[in-house]
Amino acid sequence: MSGTLAVAEEPASLEHLRGGTVVVKYGGSAMNDDGLGRAFAEDVVALHRAGLRPVVVHGGGPQIGAQLGRLGLEARFLQGLRVTTPETMDVVRMVLAGKVQRELVGLLNQHGPYAVGLSGEDAHTLTAVKRYAEVGGERVDIGLVGEVTRVNVAVLELLLDHGHIPVVSSIGRGEDGQVYNVNADTAAGAVAAALGARMLVVLTDVPGLCRDWPRGGEVLERVRAAELERLLPGLTGGMGPKMEACLRAVRGGVAAVRVLDGRSPHALLAGVAETNGPTPGTTVLPDPPE
Repeated sequence: MSGTLAVAEEPASLEHLRGGTVVVKYGGSAMNDDGLGRAFAEDVVALHRAGLRPVVVHGGGPQIGAQLGRLGLEARFLQGLRVTTPETMDVVRMVLAGKVQRELVGLLNQHGPYAVGLSGEDAHTLTAVKRYAEVGGERVDIGLVGEVTRVNVAVLELLLDHGHIPVVSSIGRGEDGQVYNVNADTAAGAVAAALGARMLVVLTDVPGLCRDWPRGGEVLERVRAAELERLLPGLTGGMGPKMEACLRAVRGGVAAVRVLDGRSPHALLAGVAETNGPTPGTTVLPDPPE
């Protein structure tokens, strides 16, 4: 463990979220850095000890890609979504639920008996249907990729009410029993909306949403839902599904979404804490009432 939890020193900075559910999407290159992983676990536990109700939804793109390479399987993406063959799906399940989740639960539980790991398949935590990509107005089959249609709120609330931190792997099961690879941002947005979360935090590999994506430039500190909807068609690569998930979350009742640079140690705690200065990353907000 890497030191005293920051919340012990500054509990008032999280007072505005006390008692509220905060869903955190964890993924990207930070998952390959032991120091960042420990700092992330400390931040999640700090939120928990400060009286918040954190839920972690994780992906594992780098780890899945590495395992596919070791097996000689091709890694393909279309519109930021992994093309998922049955062979790829086997790797996704093995890596997410068997490796990444176990490591993350272990990091959290170094601080106490808090974390409980769930695959989205468990108790139908995530029910999904097949998702297609759209290219040039045409629907394209990208394999066993899923879109969340229902979240088992009861099982997550049960864990939260008993003082646990649910850690959910982004895998869904269809009504027909088919298992789907669900984009982790998509899964986190669906979980946040279903739980009526006070905040969704998306940790990524960039400082936030740039005004001139993907060329860079100024990071948008705040963006309303209607403006984000106008920007979506120009967002390429993984930023497209990411910001689509943010939009769905705020339109589904989530009070705010923070998109933060997960490559910075303790980015989660810094991004959630209330300060008088500028907010890191990009905050997505619902449209104001008419």
